[in-house]
Amino acid sequence: MVNPVSSVGRNGVHDFLLIRATAIILTLYTIYLCGFFLFSGDIGYLQWTHFFGGLFTKIFTMIALFCILIHAWIGVWQVLTDYIKPALLRGSLQLVLVAVLFGYFFSGLFILWGA
Repeated sequence: MVNPVSSVGRNGVHDFLLIRATAIILTLYTIYLCGFFLFSGDIGYLQWTHFFGGLFTKIFTMIALFCILIHAWIGVWQVLTDYIKPALLRGSLQLVLVAVLFGYFFSGLFILWGA
Protein backbone atom coordinates (compact mmCIF):
# COMPACT_ATOMS: atom_id res chain seq x y z
CA MET A 1 0.00 0.00 0.00
CA VAL A 2 1.22 3.47 -0.86
CA ASN A 3 1.62 5.91 2.03
CA PRO A 4 1.35 9.43 0.60
CA VAL A 5 3.61 11.85 2.42
CA SER A 6 1.41 14.87 1.76
CA SER A 7 -1.66 13.48 3.52
CA VAL A 8 -0.18 13.84 7.05
CA GLY A 9 -2.10 10.88 8.43
CA ARG A 10 -5.47 11.81 6.92
CA ASN A 11 -7.44 9.66 4.55
CA GLY A 12 -10.29 10.17 2.13
CA VAL A 13 -12.97 8.84 4.44
CA HIS A 14 -11.90 11.24 7.20
CA ASP A 15 -12.00 14.19 4.81
CA PHE A 16 -15.36 13.04 3.40
CA LEU A 17 -16.91 12.85 6.87
CA LEU A 18 -15.51 16.22 7.94
CA ILE A 19 -16.77 17.92 4.77
CA ARG A 20 -20.25 16.43 5.19
CA ALA A 21 -20.46 17.21 8.92
CA THR A 22 -19.32 20.80 8.46
CA ALA A 23 -21.72 21.22 5.52
CA ILE A 24 -24.62 20.07 7.70
CA ILE A 25 -23.69 22.51 10.47
CA LEU A 26 -23.28 25.36 7.99
CA THR A 27 -26.67 24.52 6.45
CA LEU A 28 -28.29 24.63 9.89
CA TYR A 29 -26.61 27.97 10.59
CA THR A 30 -27.87 29.34 7.27
CA ILE A 31 -31.41 28.20 8.10
CA TYR A 32 -31.04 29.85 11.53
CA LEU A 33 -30.01 33.17 9.95
CA CYS A 34 -32.73 32.97 7.31
CA GLY A 35 -35.29 32.33 10.05
CA PHE A 36 -34.09 35.47 11.82
CA PHE A 37 -34.45 37.50 8.62
CA LEU A 38 -37.89 36.07 7.82
CA PHE A 39 -39.46 36.45 11.25
CA SER A 40 -37.87 39.69 12.44
CA GLY A 41 -39.63 42.05 10.11
CA ASP A 42 -37.79 45.35 9.77
CA ILE A 43 -34.21 44.78 10.96
CA GLY A 44 -32.25 47.68 12.37
CA TYR A 45 -29.11 48.06 14.41
CA LEU A 46 -30.89 47.35 17.68
CA GLN A 47 -32.41 44.06 16.45
CA TRP A 48 -29.12 43.01 14.88
CA THR A 49 -27.07 43.65 18.02
CA HIS A 50 -29.69 41.98 20.21
CA PHE A 51 -29.67 38.90 17.95
CA PHE A 52 -25.89 38.57 17.97
CA GLY A 53 -25.73 39.49 21.65
CA GLY A 54 -27.45 36.26 22.63
CA LEU A 55 -25.20 33.49 23.93
CA PHE A 56 -26.73 30.82 21.67
CA THR A 57 -26.13 32.92 18.55
CA LYS A 58 -22.55 33.68 19.59
CA ILE A 59 -21.74 30.02 20.20
CA PHE A 60 -23.51 28.88 17.03
CA THR A 61 -21.66 31.55 15.03
CA MET A 62 -18.30 30.42 16.45
CA ILE A 63 -19.10 26.81 15.59
CA ALA A 64 -20.05 27.93 12.08
CA LEU A 65 -16.79 29.91 11.72
CA PHE A 66 -14.81 26.88 12.87
CA CYS A 67 -16.70 24.71 10.37
CA ILE A 68 -15.90 27.17 7.60
CA LEU A 69 -12.23 26.94 8.58
CA ILE A 70 -12.26 23.13 8.40
CA HIS A 71 -14.40 22.97 5.26
CA ALA A 72 -12.30 25.51 3.40
CA TRP A 73 -8.98 24.00 4.50
CA ILE A 74 -9.93 20.54 3.20
CA GLY A 75 -11.22 22.02 -0.05
CA VAL A 76 -8.11 24.16 -0.56
CA TRP A 77 -5.84 21.22 0.28
CA GLN A 78 -7.61 18.94 -2.19
CA VAL A 79 -7.61 21.47 -5.00
CA LEU A 80 -3.98 22.45 -4.49
CA THR A 81 -2.73 18.85 -4.26
CA ASP A 82 -4.68 17.94 -7.40
CA TYR A 83 -3.73 20.88 -9.58
CA ILE A 84 -0.47 22.41 -8.29
CA LYS A 85 2.36 19.91 -8.75
CA PRO A 86 5.50 21.91 -7.77
CA ALA A 87 5.87 21.31 -4.03
CA LEU A 88 7.32 24.74 -3.23
CA LEU A 89 4.51 26.60 -5.00
CA ARG A 90 1.85 24.35 -3.47
CA GLY A 91 3.30 24.77 0.02
CA SER A 92 3.52 28.53 -0.38
CA LEU A 93 -0.07 28.78 -1.57
CA GLN A 94 -1.24 26.56 1.29
CA LEU A 95 0.59 28.74 3.79
CA VAL A 96 -0.95 31.92 2.40
CA LEU A 97 -4.44 30.49 2.22
CA VAL A 98 -4.27 29.00 5.72
CA ALA A 99 -3.10 32.36 7.04
CA VAL A 100 -6.10 34.02 5.35
CA LEU A 101 -8.47 31.41 6.81
CA PHE A 102 -7.08 31.91 10.31
CA GLY A 103 -7.32 35.67 9.80
CA TYR A 104 -11.01 35.29 8.95
CA PHE A 105 -11.59 33.03 11.94
CA PHE A 106 -9.86 35.29 14.46
CA SER A 107 -11.40 38.46 13.06
CA GLY A 108 -14.81 36.81 13.45
CA LEU A 109 -13.87 35.79 16.98
CA PHE A 110 -12.80 39.29 17.98
CA ILE A 111 -15.74 40.96 16.27
CA LEU A 112 -18.26 38.60 17.83
CA TRP A 113 -16.94 38.48 21.37
CA GLY A 114 -15.30 41.91 21.47
CA ALA A 115 -18.41 43.91 20.80
